[in-house]
Amino acid sequence: MNDYLIRGIAYDGFVRAFAVRTTDTVREIQRRLDTWPIVSAAVGRTVSGAAMMGAMLKGDERLTIVVRGNGPVGQIVADANAKGEVRGYVHNPHIHYNEMNEKGKLDVRRVVGTEGSVTVTKDLGLKEPYQGTSPIVSGEIGEDLTYYLTVSEQVPSAVGVGVLVNPDNTVKASGGFIIQLMPNTPEDIITKLEKTLSSIRPVSTMINEGLSPEEILHEILGAEFTLLDKHEVVFSCHCSLDRVNRALISLGKEELDAMIEEQGEAEITCHFCNERYHLDKEDLENLRANL
Repeated sequence: MNDYLIRGIAYDGFVRAFAVRTTDTVREIQRRLDTWPIVSAAVGRTVSGAAMMGAMLKGDERLTIVVRGNGPVGQIVADANAKGEVRGYVHNPHIHYNEMNEKGKLDVRRVVGTEGSVTVTKDLGLKEPYQGTSPIVSGEIGEDLTYYLTVSEQVPSAVGVGVLVNPDNTVKASGGFIIQLMPNTPEDIITKLEKTLSSIRPVSTMINEGLSPEEILHEILGAEFTLLDKHEVVFSCHCSLDRVNRALISLGKEELDAMIEEQGEAEITCHFCNERYHLDKEDLENLRANL
C-alpha cells in the first residue's frame, strides 16, 4: 500500500474529515536524516499533520509547520502542499530515551517540550504569506495541532497522529486523522464524536493492523462517512543546484570573494533531504562573474 490521503464529509456536511497513511514518507525522512526512534515519532507526527493540513489548500498553495519547543530535539519543521508533496526536518535527530511514557509509548512530549509555540505559515500566492501561532499545550504534536486549528484558525478540530518504530530504528507505521466541525453542528453530533474519539485506538496501532485511511474514518464516523477526494502522498524536496546558486549569489560580491579566497570551494547541504551540493573554485568564480 502506497502512502495516500483522503478527504470526506459526514453527518450531512456538518463534519469534515481527513485521514492519511505516511509510513513510506516518514520512513524516507528517517533514512535521509538518520533520526532515532523518539525523534522519528515527533517528526512523523508533524509530517502527517502537515500533509492533512496541506490538503485543505488549493492549487500551488503550500504551508509550513514549525514546532519550537523547549525540549532537546529543538525545532521541527514540516512542509506540505495541496498535491500531497511533503518533507520534514529536525534540528537534533539523535535523541534517545529508554523510558516510555505512562501509556507505554515513545515519550514524544519529553523530546519536544511542553513550552514553546506552533507556527503555521501558508503561502497562498498573495503578496504576504498568512501566519498563525499558538502555544504548545502538551508536546504530543496531535494535541498541539488540535489547539492550533481550534484557537488560531477557529475551526473546532480533533487531530490524531501516530508513529510506530521498529527495533532497528526504521519506521513501521505512520499516519493520522483530522476531524473538523463546521458552523452550527448539532450538539448530538458533537457528543457522539467526543465519545468515539475518547475511546478509539491509537492511529499508529490501526495502521499497523492494516487499516486503510478509509477504514480509520469509518471507525470514527461509521456509515456516515462519504469520500470526496483521494490522492497520493510522497516525500518531495524542492532543493536544487539552481536554488543553491541563487542563494550564493544573494550573498553578494564581497562574501563570494571571501569564499573564493579563503576556502576555494563551497558545500551546501539541504536540511530536509540531506542532499549535498559541492561547488569548486571555478563554479564560484562563474557565479561571481555573473554578478
